[in-house]
Amino acid sequence: MKVFRVVVIVAAVALAAFTILAQTQTRPAATPANVAIIDSSAFSDEKNGITRVIAIGQQIEAKFQPLRSELRGMRDRLTAMRADLQKKRAIQDAATTAKQADEADQLELQIKRKSEDATASYQRESLTMLDPLQKDIGSALTAYAQSRGISLLIDANRVPIVYAANNLDITKDFIAEYNRTHPAGPVTTTPARPATTPAKPATTPARPTRP
Repeated sequence: MKVFRVVVIVAAVALAAFTILAQTQTRPAATPANVAIIDSSAFSDEKNGITRVIAIGQQIEAKFQPLRSELRGMRDRLTAMRADLQKKRAIQDAATTAKQADEADQLELQIKRKSEDATASYQRESLTMLDPLQKDIGSALTAYAQSRGISLLIDANRVPIVYAANNLDITKDFIAEYNRTHPAGPVTTTPARPATTPAKPATTPARPTRP
């Protein structure tokens, strides 16, 4: 059982969550031809997404892998303790049973605290690494829209859309252009730092979390 569920660094990434990008330009009022749609959830797609987003996601995953393995081992140990206690409850004295139950409860509490600390640490690390990239993608998206005379850009990942013609969706084209002009460089990984109890991080629905 993984400590964290993969949230597609939207989570699920929406790494670059753009609700609505509207540019005021010195031209006649916008017409339907000036409207476009993008789906920011596609930025983190492992096969067709933005390579920089994918690379950072992989780096974060690798960094927290040791901690996930440690927690998985602790959970397995707790499961074994509970099963053993259940088998021996009827054949051993009450004092021994109470001691074993207390040990299992203490381990369960340790798992809960370590998991909470790990989640907070993961969120903090994600914010630190992804915020600069989110700003860069936002700037590139603005330049992309301006260069093509787009007056209104709507993120389908944030705004419900009942219908839109296929030619309004610029997601694939923008991702291809961004990957071409912003290739991912080498990514280095470092071991996860021991989890500590941090100040409560600011959270936003668009940020990746690992509950």
